[in-house]
Amino acid sequence: MSETEPQSSVATFPITKVREQFPALGRNYRDKPVAYLDGPGGSQVCKGAIDAVRSYMERGGANLHGQFPTSRETEALIDEARAAAADLLGSKKEEDAFGPNMTTLTFSISRAIAREWGPGDEIVLTEMEHNANVDPWLAVAKDKGLTVRWIPVDTETLTLDLSNLDSIINDRTRLVAVGAASNAIGAVNDVATVSAMAKAKGALVFVDAVHAVPHFFVDREALGIDIVTCSAYKFFGPHVGIACIRKEVFEQLKPYKVAPAPDQIPDCLETGTQNHEGMGGVIAAVEFIASLGGGETRRERLESGYRAIEAWENSLADFMRKR
Repeated sequence: MSETEPQSSVATFPITKVREQFPALGRNYRDKPVAYLDGPGGSQVCKGAIDAVRSYMERGGANLHGQFPTSRETEALIDEARAAAADLLGSKKEEDAFGPNMTTLTFSISRAIAREWGPGDEIVLTEMEHNANVDPWLAVAKDKGLTVRWIPVDTETLTLDLSNLDSIINDRTRLVAVGAASNAIGAVNDVATVSAMAKAKGALVFVDAVHAVPHFFVDREALGIDIVTCSAYKFFGPHVGIACIRKEVFEQLKPYKVAPAPDQIPDCLETGTQNHEGMGGVIAAVEFIASLGGGETRRERLESGYRAIEAWENSLADFMRKR
């Protein structure tokens, strides 16, 4: 290992093979290799996801519900993509819906979930949130006359200040929206504590995991989250949004949709024709992360793969801090 490389105990991390999976790393600028430092804005796409998108478009695709091979293949692809999302986010495939991006899905979910809310009801947001997890809820609050309360940021530690959480979340709280990690400052929030307090007060928990999923395993069920959202373009895939919604909550939602659209979950949240080729890319991106770990099931390989990613990223951070 050269002096220009991070020294760590993660010598087994297959960094060379990982780099080979990203065609964008072959690009040069002014005769020098490119370093992509805009991870908070999105990742580069792994070769498997690129190939999956191209494969779907080249072999011939079709819309759903047709009695012919290409339509049935699309339906099978969507089912497989739901299963991949379930493994990625600790949910069940019938709880996973897709959309153009996390922001659009959050606007749709916020409108559906707040249909019967009104004056006297409250929602809780944090001062650290991306606008995608603030503005949809503020719009609903304005339309429905809801009270909005805020979890502040500790300006010394740049983490959420949870010291007064018991007074911020109360018996009138209908929903708490919190980000798993900040794309601006990198802070990882204590979602488990926020979720436990919300559950104790009977509130729903909505988690924006867009910036977290590229770095660590987010387990919806284990964390007690009702709704978790993310976008595949942050974890080496194409532009596809994902929402995993606890079945008991999902079945109570009344999304705004066209009359012919299915009423059953998860299809009821998916307005219009979805990005089928993008779903192929989602599957491949999930498989790429899983390929970094070991285990019998994809869920086990994902958890192991994330541990490998975390160890490698920690070694990189240590290396940079010492420069």
